[in-house]
Amino acid sequence: MIDGEDEMIPTIHSDVVVIGGGPAGLAAAIAAKENGADRVMILERDRELGGILQQCIHTGFGLQIFKEELTGPEYASRFIERAMNIGVQSRTNTMVLGVRKDRTVLAVNPGDGLVRYIAGAVVLAMGCRERTRGALAIPGTRPAGIFTAGTVQRYVNMEGYMPGRKIVILGSGDVGMIMARRLTLEGAEVKAVIEIYPYPGGLTRNVVQCLEDFGIPLLLSHTVTKIEGRERVSSITISRVDDDLKPVPGTEEVIECDTLLLSVGLIPENELSRELGIEIDPRTGGPVVTNEMETSIEGIFACGNAVHVNDLVDNVTREGIVAGSSAAIYARKGASAGRRLLQIVPGEGVRYVVPQRITLIHDGDAAMTGDSGAARLSLRVARSMISARINLVSQGRSIPVARKRRARPSEMIDLPLRPDLLREIATEKSVFLTAEEGV
Repeated sequence: MIDGEDEMIPTIHSDVVVIGGGPAGLAAAIAAKENGADRVMILERDRELGGILQQCIHTGFGLQIFKEELTGPEYASRFIERAMNIGVQSRTNTMVLGVRKDRTVLAVNPGDGLVRYIAGAVVLAMGCRERTRGALAIPGTRPAGIFTAGTVQRYVNMEGYMPGRKIVILGSGDVGMIMARRLTLEGAEVKAVIEIYPYPGGLTRNVVQCLEDFGIPLLLSHTVTKIEGRERVSSITISRVDDDLKPVPGTEEVIECDTLLLSVGLIPENELSRELGIEIDPRTGGPVVTNEMETSIEGIFACGNAVHVNDLVDNVTREGIVAGSSAAIYARKGASAGRRLLQIVPGEGVRYVVPQRITLIHDGDAAMTGDSGAARLSLRVARSMISARINLVSQGRSIPVARKRRARPSEMIDLPLRPDLLREIATEKSVFLTAEEGV
């Protein structure tokens, strides 16, 4: 049934099918439509478009794309309105059951039942999910009162429920810090934000605006080592950790609380990608992509947090635009001849880089990127650095690309690649991207 061979299943033909109606999927659908795709369909499992943005009622969105400060719902509404105005179709409350390499998508919803979509190109924009307590293996009892930060964000902002009154947050990711502020404004006592690393896990602006401005303690190099409580959390035990992130005996401290929020990282949502056989980068947990956001399977593209977890929705939108534009071009023209892939490999000081491959088209002695995707890299460094230099290393040659006054693993670096630099490395099969401190 997943293969969609049953002739009784209704079939819909689309130029581009986008799986996921969040910021990446909306941007991809609009870009596909604006680049010549007549029939563009968004398939979204939630009851409305917009994705996670609908529960992000704080401001800070759109500073780069719109040059103004918007809430999450405001940012989403602009794209939803644009998509509907230009004729993008959508099906909400729709679960995608499977995708085939021939770009056949099988989906189901209560209104249409089981439907087969045959697409010229597919864009994967499923977003990401939160790590849970099970992924952390925190010892102790199993009482009520333990939530992921995103779940509580939805409870408070959309459903009108408060999770508790005396709250500890494990992990200083952006969602966790934003919820520390939100819960404080709703009258809860946020006793502390606990971070296992010696640096915050989110943006500096959120450390200042969400924690420091509200007097909420941020305990770095600490973690939760025990949870206590029968029916409900009554206390947690925290400990300092050493350089290997192991709890230091004798540093335990008990904090009384009724709620523990987990903000311990996000994981790209890629069950569909894995079932399809798409190559997955173990560093990001998302598909390996080209600068046109094409995956290892021809005609199937991916973008946003399904590829790697981004800091800003503006970056997600940009990737969606590239993926949608590329998908429209592929649906119209197919794969271009004369392409060659240049592999970008994370080297010393770099945790990961996206895209992992750059598609080059040769024109005489020149090397250009392919039809749509600009040559831009997104990377995270492996450790905090002061005065960092980013290099491309090819055959023992180190080519400076950029300098950063400060670089932290929690803050993604956006790195355009100059055309002259691309020409310089165009004959290589692979190059390393490195980051050095204090040079």
